[in-house]
Amino acid sequence: MENAYQHLGLSKEELFSMVDHNDLETEKITAPRYSYWSSVFRVFFRKKVNIVILALLGVVILFAYIYPAVTDYDPFVNVMNAEAKHLTPAAAIAKYGFSLKYILGTGASGESTFEAIWNGSRISMSLAFLCAAINMTIGVIVGAVWGFSKKVDAVMMEVYNIIGNVPFILFVAVMVMLFTPSFMTLVFAMTVTGWLGIAYSLRIQVIIIRDREYNLASRCLGTSTIKIAMKNILPFMTSFIVTLLATEIPSYIGSEVFLSYIGLGMSERSLGRMIFEAQSAMVTPGWEFEFWSPVAISAIITVVLYVVGQNLGDASDPRTHM
Repeated sequence: MENAYQHLGLSKEELFSMVDHNDLETEKITAPRYSYWSSVFRVFFRKKVNIVILALLGVVILFAYIYPAVTDYDPFVNVMNAEAKHLTPAAAIAKYGFSLKYILGTGASGESTFEAIWNGSRISMSLAFLCAAINMTIGVIVGAVWGFSKKVDAVMMEVYNIIGNVPFILFVAVMVMLFTPSFMTLVFAMTVTGWLGIAYSLRIQVIIIRDREYNLASRCLGTSTIKIAMKNILPFMTSFIVTLLATEIPSYIGSEVFLSYIGLGMSERSLGRMIFEAQSAMVTPGWEFEFWSPVAISAIITVVLYVVGQNLGDASDPRTHM
C-alpha cells in the first residue's frame, strides 16, 4: 500500500486527513434550492414567442383599462352632429386632423370607433375576469372535495346530471328575461352554474390521485377531508388548474360577444354590444370599420389570453422543469 502512492512524492499524511464529524454539517443539503414558481417562469420565458405574446397582452390591457380613463370617453359627444356620423378613417382624419382616436373612423353616434372599442374591451374583459375568478374559486374547492369524498360524489353527481343537461343559452335567456340585462345580470347568469363544469373536470383528476399512499396515511391519522383536499391534492393540480383557467377566460369573452350578438347580452356597450349594433354596417360600403374593428379586437384578445394561458399551463407542469 505504501508503494501505491510513493511515486506521487507525497506522504500518506499529506494525501489523507481525518474529517471531524459534525452533526450540523451532515444535515445541510448541498443540492441547489428548488423554487417551483421560479422554475415555472424560467420555462415560460425560455420561449421567445411567450415574451411577444405577453407584451401584446400588456398592450391590450393598457389600452382597455388605462386609455379610456385618460381620454374621458363620451359616446354621445357628437350625437347631434350628422356630419360626424359613419365617417371612414380617411374622412375622419380629414375632418378632425390626424389623431389616434380617429384612425378607425366614427360610429353611428359620431363617436370615435377606436375609443369605443377599448371602452367595450374593458367591459368585456372585466366580465371575463370576474366570471373566471368566481367560477374557478368555487369550482376548484368543490371539485377537490367532490372527487375525494365518496359521499359528496354521490350527491353531486345527481346535481350535475340534472343541471348539466340544461342548455347554457336557455338558462342565460331566462336570467335576462327575469332581470335587467346588465353587467351583473350576465355575471350572475354565467356563474350561478358555471362552476359546475369546472368542478366536474377537477373531480376526475382528483379521483386519479385520491387513493395514493400519502392520502390513505393522512386519512388514517384523522385528517379531515377538506384539509386533505386542500393540502395533499390541490398542489398537484396546479398545471391542470392553470390550463383550465386558460380556456375559461377567453370562453367568457366569446360567450359575451355571442350573447350580445343574438340580443341576450348586457345593456352596457361591450364588444358584443358594439358588434350587435353594427350588424348593418357590415354590408354598407364605407361603414365596414364599425363592424370589423370590434370583431378583430375581440378575436385578438381571445387568442392572446388563450395562448398565454396555455403556455403558462405547460410551464407549470413540473415535468417540464427538468
